Amino acid sequence: MKMIPLAKQSKKKQKQYHAQRRGSWGDVSPVTRVEPDRKKYDRSREKQAARRAERAERD
Repeated sequence: MKMIPLAKQSKKKQKQYHAQRRGSWGDVSPVTRVEPDRKKYDRSREKQAARRAERAERD
């Protein structure tokens, strides 16, 4: 069987070739994960801190 260069193959064959070479992400989401900035103001974190302080004062 002759080996035909990928560039000379039809677009359909090239697409099939690249699809075979591509891997699967599996259970991992390909979306980039960003660690939240701890210095930035976060209302929910402030609420939690206030509740903890309030609870500590009562005990």
